[in-house]
Amino acid sequence: MTWAARILPLLFAGVFLFAAMRRVKVYDSFASGASEALPLLRSLFPYVAAVLVLAELFEASGLSARLQEALAPAFSMLGIPREVAPLVLIKPFSGSGSMALLSDLYAAYGPDSYIARCASVIYASGETIFYISAIYFAGVKMRRPALPVAIALISNLAAFAVGCLLCRIL
Repeated sequence: MTWAARILPLLFAGVFLFAAMRRVKVYDSFASGASEALPLLRSLFPYVAAVLVLAELFEASGLSARLQEALAPAFSMLGIPREVAPLVLIKPFSGSGSMALLSDLYAAYGPDSYIARCASVIYASGETIFYISAIYFAGVKMRRPALPVAIALISNLAAFAVGCLLCRIL
């Protein structure tokens, strides 16, 4: 067993030891926190459901393919290969969908190819912005989340372009 496999049990033991020294009832505290999670889940569900449905509709409607074709010249100008454009478009919506695309790219081009390396960087440097935003903004009840989401999308695109540039150089 490596040292990394021991970290989580040691962390739990440390938390329990710290709680015991402070005379905190760990189980009661856990149960209290878990009971507060149910109202939060009830308020989050509509937002998460909407994001998941919209992500599926985005792909099934063909809008993803049309947008990919329309943005191909811009992606090319940024140094993002045409083959990874679907990954760039689906990553802000779905982590599991982007993982499936990444696997397809590995199978088609090989894991050591430029396209696969660029896709790996895109997968790792991006975030499922709409899913995370739905959860965060449902909790804080922010009325105008468009600006933070736009900034996150621009940041993702910049990370993708720089990542592909670095893959090309290295």
